[in-house]
Amino acid sequence: MAKRSANGSAHPRRTDSLSRELIIQTATEILDSGGENALTLRALTIRLKTGYGAIYHHVTDKSDLLAAATDDVITGVLSSAVTDGAPRETLRRVALGLFDAIDAHPWVGAELSRQPWRPALLDFYESIGRLLDALAVPEKARFDAAGTLVNYVLGVAVQNAANARHLTGQDTDREAFLNTAAAQWAQLDPGRYPFTHATVTQLREHDDREQFLAGVDIFLTGIAALRQV
Repeated sequence: MAKRSANGSAHPRRTDSLSRELIIQTATEILDSGGENALTLRALTIRLKTGYGAIYHHVTDKSDLLAAATDDVITGVLSSAVTDGAPRETLRRVALGLFDAIDAHPWVGAELSRQPWRPALLDFYESIGRLLDALAVPEKARFDAAGTLVNYVLGVAVQNAANARHLTGQDTDREAFLNTAAAQWAQLDPGRYPFTHATVTQLREHDDREQFLAGVDIFLTGIAALRQV
């Protein structure tokens, strides 16, 4: 007979063992479909057909679960990155992988804003440092170069995810938002805002992912100059 929950409703209990990995995977699914507000321990117990005690055996609370799920996403990016190519291309792939991951899981960006140095993010920082070493960046410049690139990748990725969350909350799609912004820019005084006025078409038509990679390439061009110092 199914056990009854605290409110008296019946929920069949699972008969197989519960693992931390399964809890994190299920939490990620809830976060992706409903956002942070949808992730509650009660929602987990219902989805996993288990009790609170089984959940608490593996995670401390919701904050612990969010942190673990964030680490899991970043670790997935690093483990799936192809690292046997040229350092420059590998660095671009790793950076883009994190951008795409945060785009697919916007809650990761919010969590990184609260806890910017998660263990998995340290692994990302380490991988960037090693790739800069492989690119022959001078040791005295490597620390600043790694920090600058990591801050760029995270800053743009997190902001992109925040913009997407905002547009979803406003029930507006990206194309409509950009068209509105471009129309506003087109009305600006070209004498006072010559650059902004001239980039109206680019604003309307730009691809966030391509623009992100363009920034990485600009950074890598500067890295090449460091090797000559």
